[in-house]
Amino acid sequence: MRPLPVIAILGAGPGLGLAIARTFGRHGYRVALLSRNPAKLEPLVTELATGGIISAAFRADARDRRSVASALAAVEQRLGAIDVLEFSPADRRLLLPSATALTHENIRVWIDLYVHGAVAAVNHVLPDMLARRSGTILFTTSAASIHPAPRFGAGGAAMAWLRNWAHGLHAAVAPRGVQVGHVAIGAFRPGAISDAVAPLYWELHTHRHEIEKVFLLDVAAWLPEQPQSSTMAAATRGVR
Repeated sequence: MRPLPVIAILGAGPGLGLAIARTFGRHGYRVALLSRNPAKLEPLVTELATGGIISAAFRADARDRRSVASALAAVEQRLGAIDVLEFSPADRRLLLPSATALTHENIRVWIDLYVHGAVAAVNHVLPDMLARRSGTILFTTSAASIHPAPRFGAGGAAMAWLRNWAHGLHAAVAPRGVQVGHVAIGAFRPGAISDAVAPLYWELHTHRHEIEKVFLLDVAAWLPEQPQSSTMAAATRGVR
């Protein structure tokens, strides 16, 4: 009998990460929760267990490539092959320099988090996925990856790189059985809408012709050039 599939959530926390864990767990997935402080994830492991979901916490710092690789190797050793990788790191301590205030240093920290961290994670799981001709890689960014905003100069640029790569990677590996998807969230408190956003990840995992989901809260804040009467909108972009 094939063991239960595994999702690894890199950047897990009590908001979106937990909601994604519940969503996949209800479909029979075991869950690996990865963050800089795995001790803070133990309450989530306990909470998931009350719903019959098997999970475990691991230490991984998305800014440290060796940390990412060793954490994912630990996941595989404990739970088995990773069927789904979800990448959603966050660090609220990082400054948000505007488009007119960029320096080498304040750009580098965002690139390390979103670019190098994602590349390290994908480089670890992708070869096995391609060998099995199955697997899913899901990236999370803010809506600034799609709708540039001056106040998100460094972060938005790094996330835009990740989004661009997601599209290119999807085109390269989809014919070989591996799905790549991207979720862009336009909300200033993403954790508050986690339960509404989490199903989008399952949809990208199962609707493999799609690559992107966009969830906007307070639309006017993200699209000031396109005033709308609704305060919430969800959009989907598909690749066929």
